[in-house]
Amino acid sequence: MDSMRPGSARLARLSLLAGTVARGWIGRLRLGGLRIGTPPGSTPPDGTLPDGARILSESHGSGAGHRDYKLYIPSRGHGRRMPLIVMLHGCTQSPDDFAAGTRMNAFAEQLACLVAYPAQSQAANAQKCWNWYSPADQRRDQGEAGLIAGITRQIIRDHAVDPRRVYVAGLSAGGAAAAIMGNAYPDLYAAIGVHSGLACGAAHDLGSALAAMRRGAPVPRRVYAPVPIEGRRILPTIVFHADRDRVVHPRNGDQVIIQAGAADARMAADLRVEVQRGRAPGGGHAFTRTTHLDAAGRPVFEQWVVHGGGHAWSGGSSAGTFTDPLGPDASREMLRFFLQHRSPAA
Repeated sequence: MDSMRPGSARLARLSLLAGTVARGWIGRLRLGGLRIGTPPGSTPPDGTLPDGARILSESHGSGAGHRDYKLYIPSRGHGRRMPLIVMLHGCTQSPDDFAAGTRMNAFAEQLACLVAYPAQSQAANAQKCWNWYSPADQRRDQGEAGLIAGITRQIIRDHAVDPRRVYVAGLSAGGAAAAIMGNAYPDLYAAIGVHSGLACGAAHDLGSALAAMRRGAPVPRRVYAPVPIEGRRILPTIVFHADRDRVVHPRNGDQVIIQAGAADARMAADLRVEVQRGRAPGGGHAFTRTTHLDAAGRPVFEQWVVHGGGHAWSGGSSAGTFTDPLGPDASREMLRFFLQHRSPAA
């Protein structure tokens, strides 16, 4: 694995483009009686928080190493177990930057969720990319996958987390890492979100990573889950990818959905497919949203293709890097998707 690190700078130069710096739009949505409104930002410019909210700086270590992380604890929801969203940043980003760009803390404040932001170590990757292309970091209880799972379990142990409502999402290299976490830990996460990322196992070294980013890779037959795909539950998955992404080919978004099971007749036979086309308000990007719904009308797979967008967090805020404020808003839609799902067993 260490032999791959010297080439990580080349990968990082390709892995994340600068986003547009303009004000983002976030609409309003009702979900099970909850209203997701328009947050003013993750934190005000002076760094203050809502009364009672906290941001903790923590660390987790294991035989695979250690990683720091930030944890947002909302001001409301105390006294009951809350959902937890684990957010994996892209290359060159930090937890604070990613929180500002996605505005996930502000959404979490409204909905009483905890949000964790693991930080990739610069010692592990010069450009702070998660090493999604390294086989040693793709397997359960090993490498970076084991560290991210360890952070998740540590938060569940130390805070008031509902273990049936734990989710993971990421951007670019972080999106690829989120796909790995879903494959390796379907028992830990109730749903995953992959933004501009790649399927688990799409690459096995730097060369295959660059090839997969340029044109996509065949969906890997092998997954790193603790049980074979024939015996595991469908893991609800939401994907955002722009059709003008010049860094990670849009085909990779299709492959994440395929790997999740949307194309498996045995797993998806009872799902119905709906396709919606629209445009984000205020002259934002057009989009196509394909949803695979179960018998209760819940989305099991959801794929958003953002037309005209590039390699950046859709609908993000200019307070952070690598965002496209023209929407649709990935943070709002991922939270709406996540909160409809619970793990069948804690």
